[in-house]
Amino acid sequence: MLRFIYVIAGNLYRAWMIPKMGYYSRHPEKYSEQFRYEYDRYAINLMKKTGRITTEGFGMENLPKEGGYVMFSNHQGKYDALGIMHTHDKPCSVVMDDARSHGPLVKQFIDLVEGKRLKIDNLKQAAGIIKEVTREVKEGRKFIIFPSGGYEHRNGNYVDEFKPGAFKSAMKAKAPIVPVAIVDSWKVFDLWSLRKVKTEVFYLKPMLYDEYKDKKSVEISSIIHKRICAAVELAQNGDFLGAVLQ
Repeated sequence: MLRFIYVIAGNLYRAWMIPKMGYYSRHPEKYSEQFRYEYDRYAINLMKKTGRITTEGFGMENLPKEGGYVMFSNHQGKYDALGIMHTHDKPCSVVMDDARSHGPLVKQFIDLVEGKRLKIDNLKQAAGIIKEVTREVKEGRKFIIFPSGGYEHRNGNYVDEFKPGAFKSAMKAKAPIVPVAIVDSWKVFDLWSLRKVKTEVFYLKPMLYDEYKDKKSVEISSIIHKRICAAVELAQNGDFLGAVLQ
């Protein structure tokens, strides 16, 4: 949290960007998805520079070249989606807990990429979000989903259990499922320190529709969870190539 406060304070003179982000997000007819995504990434880069944060991506060659897909990542904290977007060149969006999506800057980041706010305790609303994501993925959009549904503030790279229902949108869209392993992302805002911090994002080989069409969501969830756990463990031991190959 110390770094989060420091980043906010260090960018107060750029406060004019907040209403600008809001304006861009309210006028998608004027500003393309690519433009809005790049502005989001510009803001992320400013935040990274102020916060002394470095993020490196691996396995980008595993990302599908065309069409929509859904990335499923382990969840560690507020920086997770930003770290993925920083390393993901094509425009993508995110599905996140509505309760966590209205904070300072978070709201603007989500709105710029037309993110989906999921009310975890509202099944009807959640079902509607799944339908929206399914439709938009079929249309070619890319989404980030954190299938654990949340995260605990802790020190370490522990991978929480995944909720099988989180995979429904990708399954209904018959889209590639891209496992994403993030490492040390928790350090960005959970460490009570301003020292330099480095995080990694690993894009694993996607699971295509033909590979999972006969599987249930519980089985898919278990497979993706095991692959991400293995990648995180290998990355912590310095085997970045092995992590990407999981």
